[in-house]
Amino acid sequence: MKNPTLKLILAIVIILVLLALIDGIYVVSETNQVIITQFGQPIGGAVTSPGLHFKIPFVQKANYFEKRWLEWDGDATQIPTRDKKYIWVDTYCRWRISDPLVFYQRVKDERGAHSRLDDVVDGETRNVIASYSLIEIVRSTNREFNLSEESALLDYSEVTGKIQVGRARIAEIILEKASRITPEFGVELKDVRIKRVNYVDEVQKKVFDRMIAERKRIASRYRSEGDGRSAEIRGQKERELKIITSEAYRRAQEIKGRAEAEATAIYAQAYNLDPEFYQFLKTLETYRSTLAQNTWLILTTNSEFLKYLKSTAR
Repeated sequence: MKNPTLKLILAIVIILVLLALIDGIYVVSETNQVIITQFGQPIGGAVTSPGLHFKIPFVQKANYFEKRWLEWDGDATQIPTRDKKYIWVDTYCRWRISDPLVFYQRVKDERGAHSRLDDVVDGETRNVIASYSLIEIVRSTNREFNLSEESALLDYSEVTGKIQVGRARIAEIILEKASRITPEFGVELKDVRIKRVNYVDEVQKKVFDRMIAERKRIASRYRSEGDGRSAEIRGQKERELKIITSEAYRRAQEIKGRAEAEATAIYAQAYNLDPEFYQFLKTLETYRSTLAQNTWLILTTNSEFLKYLKSTAR
């Protein structure tokens, strides 16, 4: 009777020892850091060295925190600029837990940190954006502005304005100001960026209308230039056609003149060989071209026109 009871007690003791060992050992990886708490209160500093570590089982608890850089992506915030343009600004940042003990005491976990970053980064973004005009937030350099493509987005005064600070520097200013606050809850900010800038709905509609009008103006200019070029090409075609036609006519007349000259020379040569026969042929051609079936001629008997008729009659 005693042996089974002793065995049971021994088994329970062994299980409790194993559980104590299991709960008393914790592992810290390369990407983690640990804060040990006892009854909810931090004990000692942060454990950052990788490997096996020990704690009091069942009494102390290991709280793990990331060593790596983390991402915070805030919601778009409606902010008025210095020149009274209402815009939506969407920002994001990179951060890490620089002091795990302070982090645990002030915000507990990453969800709490995100909540605090919402307040800090969004607040500093609002303050900084409100101190600059829209052109400073949209652009980072004074590169040549493409008026035909970009002027629809901004007023002419904004287009011609010079950038004194620029978007990149504004993001750096937000980072500098927010970085002074975040160490209070054990967080280090690495980078803050403006992800997107957009107009509010009321202004956006006006901008779209302006962009449509600008595109129509550009299309009209292209059509006008195309019509002008088309007229120029047609005029050039007409000039070239007239030049080709006149050149062809000149060459045709030259060829025709040479042919007529050659024919005249042949006629003259034939006439010189037998003038009487040539005159006879020409007279017959004249008869054929002038005398029809009902033609009447009144001529004297001495007319040369009747020369061959009279000789035939004899």
